[in-house]
Amino acid sequence: MHMKTGVEQLVYALVLLNMLPDKAVLSGEAISQQLGASATYFQKLLRKLVTADIITSVPGIKGGFKLKKSPEDIRVYDVYLAVEGQQSLYSSNGILVDMLDLEKEDSCCLLTNLMEEAESSWKAVLKRETIASLSEEMRAERFKDKIAVLEEWVSNKMVI
Repeated sequence: MHMKTGVEQLVYALVLLNMLPDKAVLSGEAISQQLGASATYFQKLLRKLVTADIITSVPGIKGGFKLKKSPEDIRVYDVYLAVEGQQSLYSSNGILVDMLDLEKEDSCCLLTNLMEEAESSWKAVLKRETIASLSEEMRAERFKDKIAVLEEWVSNKMVI
């Protein structure tokens, strides 16, 4: 399994947006620069979060993005779905059917149940973590000085 980089970038973009005071926004360009992403590509990613009703886009010269939902209600799994979609991680290619020369009515895949269980566990972990929980974890003592610098950056880049 390989998750697109966009999922990671958007999770951290949401952590940045969570640092904003009410009514303030951050431009997509500022966020993409902070995350080291292409501005054009990142705008497309941000649109996926707008479409998923996770963030709001504010148009205009003083425009940008802000959280639409509370950080406690934005799960990492929601971000994953916005980027990757609903498709299952595993789909049988019928190898066992071909190996055993099975008829259609006897067709099965020994891996399907195992993969469904693994995917269910993986989803449960992503559903457990929220932008609020990640933001809180980031504020741990070991990041204290770095968070202060990042909060100052957000304060300098935000538009009210």
